[in-house]
This record gives sequence, C-alpha cells and structure tokens, in this order.
Amino acid sequence: MPNIEVDADTARALTFAARMAGMTPGQLVTRLVARASLLSAEPGEVPESASDRRVAIYADYEDVRTDALFDVATGRVDVTSGPLAGRGFKTPTGAARAVVAHYKPGVSPHRNGWSFWFLSEDGRALQTIRHSDGHTP
Repeated sequence: MPNIEVDADTARALTFAARMAGMTPGQLVTRLVARASLLSAEPGEVPESASDRRVAIYADYEDVRTDALFDVATGRVDVTSGPLAGRGFKTPTGAARAVVAHYKPGVSPHRNGWSFWFLSEDGRALQTIRHSDGHTP
C-alpha cells in the first residue's frame, strides 16, 4: 500500500480528527479524498471540490424576481437585486423569509429556502445542489 508523507503537525491533526470521527487516519484521508472527488458526486449534486464557488439564484414572489448569489461552501445567500439588495443571510431559508416578510408583511414568512430559490442557470430548485448528507454545504 502506498504511503503519504506529512509533517508532524499534520500527522497529529489527522490522528486527532480520526479519533474524533471513530476511524483510522487512513480511513479519514480516504473519506476526505472521496468527498473532494468529482466522481463521488451524485447527479445534480455540487461536489465538495466545487464548494468554493457562488451560484446565481433567484426567487419569484408576488410577481417580483429577486436575484441573489448562493455560496456553495457556506450556504450564505447574498441578495443582489430589489429592495433587499446588499443584504446577506446565513441560510437560504433566512433569505426566503426576508423576501416574504418584505413583500407580504402580514403573511407568515416561514418558508423552506431550499425550495424557494431556483438556479438562474437552468431553473432547477436550489435543493437539487444540496449535499446528499442533507446538511448545508
């Protein structure tokens, strides 16, 4: 089996992280490499290796389009058009609720942001690029 050389600090960090995850350092490295691999992505899923990019999204609510950017790595949504332009939200749901609250203040703003926002590129729901583990990227 091939060996990979790392410095002492990295070896300690890998050993600690592996112990916390209940696996060997080799298993941890294997998991990290698999998650970073384009081959590990399911259709419609954004692979971990692409997680440093922002994706253009939009929502149509009350006959008004709101454009935003979704940060694949953090899950943050930054609104780029309309009255909420310039505002950032930690999650798609927080951004969706702000849009609803702005345009219909008397309506409950509770929305699932993953189904509220759509990809500008092809109109698919934002949830189609959500990680398969169900967590925010």
